Amino acid sequence: MGFKNIPMSTVKPSENKQALFNAKIRAEIDKWIAKYPPEWRQSAVMGALMIVQREHGGSLTPELMDNVAAYLDMAPIAVYEVGSFYSMYEHKPVGRHKICVCTNVSCMINGADQIVEYLEQKLNARLGGTSADGKYTLKEVECLGACGGAPMFQIGEKYYENLTPELIDSILDGLEE
Repeated sequence: MGFKNIPMSTVKPSENKQALFNAKIRAEIDKWIAKYPPEWRQSAVMGALMIVQREHGGSLTPELMDNVAAYLDMAPIAVYEVGSFYSMYEHKPVGRHKICVCTNVSCMINGADQIVEYLEQKLNARLGGTSADGKYTLKEVECLGACGGAPMFQIGEKYYENLTPELIDSILDGLEE
């Protein structure tokens, strides 16, 4: 991350960083900060956003992104740029289980269209939407880097490859347990 060149006059350091997040979140973000030299603490922005998103129900608000900026001594716009560029960050509430379906070339060639259609019918939710019961959000992603196991999707931090309708049923049934 190349945020070192942002003029410090645009950054408003937080007077009380303790008040921005609870102790658990601060400790996790601090582990990311420790991976970088002090002058590059802003490089922890992606990890910080993931932690904050996870700990706040799966999505980021402008206020949460402002808090990340203050905690990392960054310009808020730099955090917004990261938070809006990468597909793993959400800006509206998502279902309890976010299903990221790969629709890139390898997955498409191996039946991603049929997987998407099956999921949309089974969950009664369209890509980009959430099921009426709030359990599932379907999200189209470009590539998850598991081309050898196409078609595939990701739920949480787990990849599921070589998908079929039967395997999908089994995976979704396992999530409910």
